[in-house]
Amino acid sequence: MRFAILLALGAAVPGAAAADTYITADRYLDVERGRYVERPLIRVGDDGRIRSIGTGEPPPLSREDRHIDHAGKTLLPGFIDMHVHLDRPANIGGYRGYQYTDSFWPITAVPAGEAMLKLGFTTVRQVGSTQRAAIGLKQAIEDGYVVGPRIVPAGYSLGATGGHCDSTFLPPSLEKDGKEEGIGDGVDELRYQVRRQRKFGAEVIKVCATGGVFSMNTEPGQPQLSEEELRAIADEAHQWGVRAAAHAHGAEGIKRAIRAGIDTIEHASLVDDEGIRLAASRARPVWFSMDIRNTDYTQSEGRKNGVLEVNLRKDRDIAQAQRDNFRKAHEAGVRMVFGSDVGVMPPSWVPGQFSVMTEYGMTPLEAIRAATLNGAEALGRSADVGTIKVGRYADMVVVAGDPLRDIKAVENVEAVIKGGTPVEEMVPWALQRQ
Repeated sequence: MRFAILLALGAAVPGAAAADTYITADRYLDVERGRYVERPLIRVGDDGRIRSIGTGEPPPLSREDRHIDHAGKTLLPGFIDMHVHLDRPANIGGYRGYQYTDSFWPITAVPAGEAMLKLGFTTVRQVGSTQRAAIGLKQAIEDGYVVGPRIVPAGYSLGATGGHCDSTFLPPSLEKDGKEEGIGDGVDELRYQVRRQRKFGAEVIKVCATGGVFSMNTEPGQPQLSEEELRAIADEAHQWGVRAAAHAHGAEGIKRAIRAGIDTIEHASLVDDEGIRLAASRARPVWFSMDIRNTDYTQSEGRKNGVLEVNLRKDRDIAQAQRDNFRKAHEAGVRMVFGSDVGVMPPSWVPGQFSVMTEYGMTPLEAIRAATLNGAEALGRSADVGTIKVGRYADMVVVAGDPLRDIKAVENVEAVIKGGTPVEEMVPWALQRQ
């Protein structure tokens, strides 16, 4: 009877052997060394972490053990997308969003998260979400109610009154009383907002240091927070053990954010030579997350989706400059991560960014490292994700061919494994047999 109760509660039974999963393939990519390891034998414990890595065939299996074989295939570490908006469908632009009730947006995050996982992105960082949708989605995924990637969530984005992170589409008569959540003016108000977002589950602080493309009455190059304000945000975030990400298109805003100690610079579209030198030489690492694919989508589909011409104009104005500056920053040795800005484009377009990154100067290995090793380091989570290594979660992407020769191999993921479990076997709680 006691044995049955322990099993029902999921507790460890004294003397019972823990189940192992053995994963094999033709090879896996050691992203740290930049080379393939042939005929890997990867043993995963029931906690979803890699216990050992050898070569060859698995040993005789117990009844509880299992063997997952991807013969003829290549294993890569699960990808990390450092800039997502899962609760913003890309095909709803401009004023079309006001057709939907407030609770519509968090619901759309559920299929978007599952789509990203099935494309190989086993970890994502959601940089800002209204109603703290990403925090709720993270909880739902971790407790098995829905299927999705590991999420590092921000709460509401921080910014200045009238800035890119504020509501800028409505007239005064439709604005609610008081400031929007996350909006602060001056050091004290912004410090409070850091504390408030962290209090309610934020694991990264997102701040808008410059104007943006898809807001009204802001220009991408326009600084919107002082260096003192940005430093207060970074210092407060670091004091609480979380990192800070700055939306920053314009050269001056980028430099302010770097000098202030912000950890990742999002977009970095109009960075100048001084900003590149600052980023490359910082003793405390700063990372560029440059979304250099999504303009292809917004320019081809934006007008149909309701995006206003003023926003499409700003999008056109910075598109090529951002790609050229991606090349310059990479050549200068700036640390780079993979950030798609999904929500501006749909998940299905995201894997194509690897090819654009190689078109603008990266080798295939560098592009893969941006989405694995580098992302994990920028998150401060290298002990958990980013590599196929003992102690890390068994998060893997299965592809055919050789992505180091042809990066397009990553656009056709054949299988995804999260924590040692194939994604196709993951069943949300509501569909499980109780």
